[in-house]
Amino acid sequence: MKTEEHTVRHKKRTEEEKKKLLTRLKRAEGQIRGIEKMVENDSYCPDILIQVSAVTSALNSFNRELLACHLRSCTVQDIRSGKDEAVDELIDVLQKLMK
Repeated sequence: MKTEEHTVRHKKRTEEEKKKLLTRLKRAEGQIRGIEKMVENDSYCPDILIQVSAVTSALNSFNRELLACHLRSCTVQDIRSGKDEAVDELIDVLQKLMK
């Protein structure tokens, strides 16, 4: 399967990696459901904004964990096998994350 920019790749994650990542996502999901209820209940705007900030932080934490896993496995593996484009891919991902 191809996308416009690149070939879709897959990564086999350990059960520990999956557990850590899914725990972080479920925490963010719960926070978002809480924000939805706050909006439905006409909560005070600054209170909602603080909760949105907490979700942003949770997703950033997820990104850090996923990036660390990617660096330790995929990126290292690609570089060791001579795939220098792995560095360009990493730079591209970091630039998108830092927008």
